[in-house]
Amino acid sequence: MSAGAAPMMPLRIARAFTAADGIRSFELVAPAGGLLPPFTAGSHIKVRVPNGELRKYSLCNDPGERHRYLITVKRELAGRGGSVSLVDGAREGDIVPGSAPDNAFPLVATASRHLFIAGGIGITPIRSMICSLGEQPNTPWTLYYLTRSPEATAFLEELSSPELRRNVFIHHDYGDPARSFDLWPALEHPQPGAHLYCCGPRELMEAVRDMCGHWPHSNVHFESFTERGSARLDDRPFLVRLARSGRAFEIPVGKTILEILRNSGCSVTSSCESGTCGTCRTVLLAGAADHRDMVLLPEEMSGQIMICVSRARSGELVLDL
Repeated sequence: MSAGAAPMMPLRIARAFTAADGIRSFELVAPAGGLLPPFTAGSHIKVRVPNGELRKYSLCNDPGERHRYLITVKRELAGRGGSVSLVDGAREGDIVPGSAPDNAFPLVATASRHLFIAGGIGITPIRSMICSLGEQPNTPWTLYYLTRSPEATAFLEELSSPELRRNVFIHHDYGDPARSFDLWPALEHPQPGAHLYCCGPRELMEAVRDMCGHWPHSNVHFESFTERGSARLDDRPFLVRLARSGRAFEIPVGKTILEILRNSGCSVTSSCESGTCGTCRTVLLAGAADHRDMVLLPEEMSGQIMICVSRARSGELVLDL
């Protein structure tokens, strides 16, 4: 079951502070103190922001810190308003509803080494992973952290510290495509047992995916912080028909197949709701899908769809539901 349908618990904002230009961190605790539900590196929670919307945010602190959850949020003017509402409207002492932690982007304990690629605010789940690596002291790791400028880089001082400097490569492109960092040398020769974790803007994740076709598919992991349901200019409504029940639903612009089915009482399974974990993988019986996930291989796309993010190129999709 998705965390979005799970019971919510009250969380108090114990501390709110600026982490970088346009980025704010919130330390969330139990209102009466005490321990919070445990989480693992790569986990997220869902928070009901001041405007009433429910948004997913990665936990970026050490999983050993049971007394708090730390989320770090970029104020996205081009988003659907969730980040702006939280950054502008939430204050220390406020109570916000939050879900229990869920993890669709776990650190693989059996990996021989970890390679992290973070773009901008995509550093948040990866910071939690790095914090947890004290439990795996003999597992080597490397982080490539790509941002626009030092001023827009969360956790810059910490990740530039002498203790981490040999593991961390930080690159700023200052908004100039000609200054983009070349990741190919880091990805060209995958080491046996190595696992890759990438979180950041869609363009970065797609570029990394395209460069990792020769990696074992199960060793490459993506996490998206994009608000689900974000519409594109060419989006159009379409029909989804469920083959087993015969029911049909119109999917409007700005809503996902998953949302519409769930709101109509259909039993559907999901986790990340950003097209990166594969939990909502569904058999596609007919129609042409507009695939927007980071999971399906090209040979799988004609017969499967991730209903949390993907849409239709045809007027109708028929699903094995």
